[in-house]
Amino acid sequence: MSALRFHWFLPTTGDGRSIVGGGHGLAREHGRAVYRPPSIDYLGQIARSAEQLGFEAVLTPTGTYCEDAWLVTAALTQVTKKLKFLVAFRPGLLSPTLAAQMAATYQRVSGGRLLLNIVTGGEDAEQRRFGDHLGKDERYARTDEFLSIVKGAWQGGYDFTGAYYDVEDARVAERPDPLPELYFGGSSAAAGTVAARHVDVYLTWGEPPAAVAEKIAWVRRLAAERGRTLRFGIRLHAITRDSSAEAWDEAGRLLDRIPPDDIAKARKLLSRSASVGQQRMLALHAGFQGGKARDLEVHPGLWAGVGLVRGGAGTALVGSHAEVADLVEEYAALGIEEFVLSGYPHLEEAYWFGEGVLPELRRRGVLPKAA
Repeated sequence: MSALRFHWFLPTTGDGRSIVGGGHGLAREHGRAVYRPPSIDYLGQIARSAEQLGFEAVLTPTGTYCEDAWLVTAALTQVTKKLKFLVAFRPGLLSPTLAAQMAATYQRVSGGRLLLNIVTGGEDAEQRRFGDHLGKDERYARTDEFLSIVKGAWQGGYDFTGAYYDVEDARVAERPDPLPELYFGGSSAAAGTVAARHVDVYLTWGEPPAAVAEKIAWVRRLAAERGRTLRFGIRLHAITRDSSAEAWDEAGRLLDRIPPDDIAKARKLLSRSASVGQQRMLALHAGFQGGKARDLEVHPGLWAGVGLVRGGAGTALVGSHAEVADLVEEYAALGIEEFVLSGYPHLEEAYWFGEGVLPELRRRGVLPKAA
């Protein structure tokens, strides 16, 4: 088993003690409980806590439902020391040479703490807000060209002519050191091709292990055909407590705070999504018509309740620290090396996972001992 890497999440759409969502066709919902705005002070609390607890990086989302990832994380580099920032951005909304320059500058300013999460965009309506009217498959084709130019510009003196871009002598002032690792997710055939050609880490949302195994095998084969190898990561939420009963009680409380009308509204909106991954998330709770938290358990310890009202990643690891560690190891045995996690509220749940599950994994020898 390769060394595992754990990352947390910055809720730039806002946070709270209920599920605060957004993305993939959903506007952000402040909810009916206490809402925590995504201020720099609050996000700084989360970032510093993640750093202290031993998370390597924090993912920051992209879209009109949240704050801009580049600006927020650049500010947070000044209140953290070694935490990396997995910045999500959308190819096609800015020049690839400019993106290469921004990344190179970020690496110098931050001391090499940038990771890049490429989000091609699965929602036509969201893309049109940015003036992008290409279809989904065309967006992936453009992403392919975009990443070729970004990587070429980092090497310097790169010429490229394609269907979407025509650049001459693309370069940056100084090659970023280290080169930012590229993270990417997508479940369609077009997405698989881009992943196989360009990225360092392929990310999947938290489907049951059998489905994740199939996806890993698919992308691994595509990459091997191109003479490449990738790492694999998974995006999940987490609800971990000292006992299994406490964790499931918390899942039940989250479920109880969701008005049935909100579930119906979200299901209607998300069903229109062009994202294959989003449709796979919806399928996990398609038959749910109300009930208990355990009714949404789609694999032992894997709960689909978050996806009832949140676009994107919709499943959570639920259980005692030992049970959650068991499921982490189950995914790791399939080839998952990186875990990008979150929870509601993100500040408190970072401590539950960081003080509960990470020490358990260290005791098992899965993680090195903390410095």
